[in-house]
Amino acid sequence: MGKYSDKYSDKNVVITGGGSGIGLAMAELLVDGGARVVITGRSETALDAARERLGKNAVAVRGNVAALSDLDALAARVKDELGTIDALFVNAGIASLTPFESTTEEAYDELFAINVKGAYFTVQKLAPLLSADAGVVLTTSIANAVGLLETSVYAAGKAALRSMARSFSRELLPRGIRVNAVSPGPIDTGVLEKAMTVEAAEELKAQMVADNPMRRFGTPEEIARAAAFLAFEATYTTGAELVVDGGTTQL
Repeated sequence: MGKYSDKYSDKNVVITGGGSGIGLAMAELLVDGGARVVITGRSETALDAARERLGKNAVAVRGNVAALSDLDALAARVKDELGTIDALFVNAGIASLTPFESTTEEAYDELFAINVKGAYFTVQKLAPLLSADAGVVLTTSIANAVGLLETSVYAAGKAALRSMARSFSRELLPRGIRVNAVSPGPIDTGVLEKAMTVEAAEELKAQMVADNPMRRFGTPEEIARAAAFLAFEATYTTGAELVVDGGTTQL
């Protein structure tokens, strides 16, 4: 990969869930701009592929954000590799369909452990390493703002992240740190195919495209650009949520 600019050449960045999808797109954008990046994820295979793709300015750390011991290990590794952090992208998360009547306690606990608890303690554990004027970006979802079928647990967790963006902003503002959220709409990352049959995924995707004002899915790269804007350029913005959904929730 060749750098197309030095826009982020002096920036140290941490991205959770950086081995694939939106997180990997964030890492690519920032590494291409010269940043030094630490990515995390649970899949060793995905992390190895991502590290090879990203090159020498990226370090991959395997871990589960729901395990505080893993977050402690991450913080120690980040301190060793980067020293301080200019931007933290709290992106790790899982998505699964949970029909209200049949949702199990196990499914509920797993979604909240990774998407909510994991996000909360990622920020807590890495906050001491954030530099003055650093930017934190939480990945939420338009599911936190509209009632979508079979997503009640996922949506509640993303609504919790939306709230955290505000609360963390207030907590960290004395240090000059801004906390915002990027809220993706329908993005084609392949996650639907993992959650259901290929036929069902194709049917759902066709419906989502038909319902979208722009008549298309968004790309991980479009989310990455929005998140980078919040982290580095939106210097008079904190506690906000930037919706990137092709107009789904607005039109």
